[in-house]
Amino acid sequence: MTLNPNLDEVQLSKDDYERYSRHLILPEVGVEGQKRLKAASVLCIGTGGLGSPLLLYLAAAGIGRIGIVDFDVVDTSNLQRQVIHGTSWVGKPKIESAKNRILEINPYCQVDLYETRLSSENALDIIRPYDVVIDGTDNFPTRYLTNDACVLLNKPNIYGSIFRFEGQATVFNYEGGPNYRDLYPEPPPPGMVPSCAEGGVLGILPGIIGIIQATEAVKIVLGKGETLSGRLLLYDAMNMKFRELRLRPNPVRPVIEKLIDYEQFCGIPQAQAEEAKQQMDIQEISVQELKQLLDGSTKDFVLLDVRNPHEYEIAQIPGSVLIPLPEIEDGGGVSKVKELLNGHRLVVHCKSGMRSAKAIALLKNAGIEGINVKGGILAWSKEIDSSVPSY
Repeated sequence: MTLNPNLDEVQLSKDDYERYSRHLILPEVGVEGQKRLKAASVLCIGTGGLGSPLLLYLAAAGIGRIGIVDFDVVDTSNLQRQVIHGTSWVGKPKIESAKNRILEINPYCQVDLYETRLSSENALDIIRPYDVVIDGTDNFPTRYLTNDACVLLNKPNIYGSIFRFEGQATVFNYEGGPNYRDLYPEPPPPGMVPSCAEGGVLGILPGIIGIIQATEAVKIVLGKGETLSGRLLLYDAMNMKFRELRLRPNPVRPVIEKLIDYEQFCGIPQAQAEEAKQQMDIQEISVQELKQLLDGSTKDFVLLDVRNPHEYEIAQIPGSVLIPLPEIEDGGGVSKVKELLNGHRLVVHCKSGMRSAKAIALLKNAGIEGINVKGGILAWSKEIDSSVPSY
């Protein structure tokens, strides 16, 4: 799958010669290579942790046309790792922020914006005009959708993912190589793999993986070097180690003939329905009602915090007792809860109300009834006490 643009129609300007002088003196790039970069089009799905560094470097390298798909707005919590955005863009669309920064780096780059969620209805039309696709997303439905659309359109798909201190990258669907379904034939059950919002991520990590993705894109455009096709590159930032796993196409994998409902494929509607059913069986109170309980003279309840210890160090609701959810899941925390209650009511909270609902469901199986705090400590910080850090 070698890109073969008509380079006779591509001209380098005087500014191009000056701007890309360090490329032009590389024998592997030269004038022809820089023309290839200028003629190339790359679509980046997502402008988050991975999309930020790779977009910056693709623009700086001279990619002539860059497409960006995203529908989110910049949040303060993004700035720790999403380096294409700035404080002045908080609350504004990420794609506009990214375009503004790209044009600061390279005003000659054409930037196409798609402020929408990639879906089975629009994916083929959005991806079709581009030479290379880069997956900078963080959820399984979009990864499968991106993969299948690239397979149907015969586009190389440069993949990356990050979590905590570890990342991985490879190139899918390139020159007969494997695709995403060879790495993950089936999606994991919903909720089994925590997101970065739940598990955290070292802010520097997506910079490493995103730049690897950008490097692979440039190599594919130039037609030079050995790509990561057939090789899954694993990076451990804590121990500063790289290693590789071989990937091969599965000869019995299902043939991709059309795009499907990827939310359904990943079991998300089923999980949401089950979660809604559990929520119906769980009594809830608001943070305002919790404050009334805390301010009251009768202390006939125990406020249980099921977050992790390092989260408890960040912020606490006064009077809460910490027993992390994993302890309750393992069974050891159940006896601790029974000892704490001693005839009192149980009120449970976490960061947003999800883990506490799960804890209550587990405790109910052990004969302990509980009340969930809707919105968790985030709602407490927003609606009751702004001095409590929001994270």
